[in-house]
Amino acid sequence: MTEKSLSEINNSVTVPSVYESAFWRKFLAYSGPGALIAVGYMDPGNWLTSIMGGIHYHYLLLSVILMSILVAMLMQYLAAKLGVVTQLDLAQIIRQHVNRPVAILLWLLSELAMMATDITSVVGSAIALTLLFKIPLFIGILITSLDVLLLLALLRFGIQRVEAIVFILIFAVGLVFAYEVALSQPQLGDLLRGYCPQISLIHHSQLILSLGIIGATIMPHNLFLHSSLSQTRRFDHDDPAQVAEAVRFSKWDSNVHLLVALIINSLLLILGAALFYGTQANLSAFSDLYHALQNPHLAGKIASPFLSTLFAIALLASGQNATITGTLSGQIVMEGFTNLKLPLWLRRVITRLLAIIPVILLVILFGAKEGVLDQLIVYSQIFLSIALPFSMFPLVYFTSKTRYMTTRFVNQKWVTVLGYLIASVLTILNVQLILSVF
Repeated sequence: MTEKSLSEINNSVTVPSVYESAFWRKFLAYSGPGALIAVGYMDPGNWLTSIMGGIHYHYLLLSVILMSILVAMLMQYLAAKLGVVTQLDLAQIIRQHVNRPVAILLWLLSELAMMATDITSVVGSAIALTLLFKIPLFIGILITSLDVLLLLALLRFGIQRVEAIVFILIFAVGLVFAYEVALSQPQLGDLLRGYCPQISLIHHSQLILSLGIIGATIMPHNLFLHSSLSQTRRFDHDDPAQVAEAVRFSKWDSNVHLLVALIINSLLLILGAALFYGTQANLSAFSDLYHALQNPHLAGKIASPFLSTLFAIALLASGQNATITGTLSGQIVMEGFTNLKLPLWLRRVITRLLAIIPVILLVILFGAKEGVLDQLIVYSQIFLSIALPFSMFPLVYFTSKTRYMTTRFVNQKWVTVLGYLIASVLTILNVQLILSVF
């Protein structure tokens, strides 16, 4: 028998009955998984790709952020629906219903995607510690590797406490960048035009950053994570009306928090565009941006150590948020694909080691140079874009079949067609990128 996904928190939060009428009470009860999902849409990987997009291409790539979030809304809805209806996460249903060689391939790709995801949180947090406290980068990486113990401690108090902490950190990050963007006084007309897609997006250099933004935004681990976290709410699974309401409010929860992610990612790009577009400075690393925010020659009259400190604090908060969700996602993938029965602490430690070992090896080979690690973040986001269709195709497939979803909850035809179309277009763009590199 398959163990429940994230068994320690599965069905742990009671929600109101479908027959109660208070919308806001229900929304608050179901709200929480969406915040954990939204973290993946504003982690340190998003920071570099979005800010660099603004620095190099002004507001052009705002349209990519908008399209990414719209696609994310569809895919996260499907992931949540899969978990609520089947009571299986995406990894579990793939293992049970896909032939062994294909399942192994998807598992290996998913593990690599988990590593790429976790690398961004480890490196981002370590760099933030270095900027704030002058801790050597290598020591910061080792400290960050221990934050898996923090997650173990937090989960003892229940998933809702974790959700609340994550929401507070998201709110803090949003406030920081709203304040900094307000000071930078962006050009509103150019900003709004940036949300309209342009043909120049398919040029090689723009395409690289666009796919980096897509990979950093619609990350594969979020699809696995949401299909599991949607099962944390306890309700009567034998009542189709209650299941339908759980699907409905999971979608509300996800979409509201993804709108927050859209705002924060837009603020990141707008900050880069408003302050640093057109400057000749090489701002390709977190430390470059940190120092630029206190340099009047680059950031203008708003430059101050206070702004750069806020930037580093927000980076640390973002990295810690991403650590929580990345570790949970790694556990879901490992357990779902392999059905391993290991103690909880050991599963979490293995998940973190899979991410930390590549970072430590790079530091040993190239030295504790932030530029190397920043490039690692950017290329890990591009890899996530390449890996993404391998999660999207199975998700669309399983949610489109009545034998898994029942007639009431199976995808509408247009949803299935749109899902396959999006995954196919992303695959074509990835192939174009790979060919253009070689």
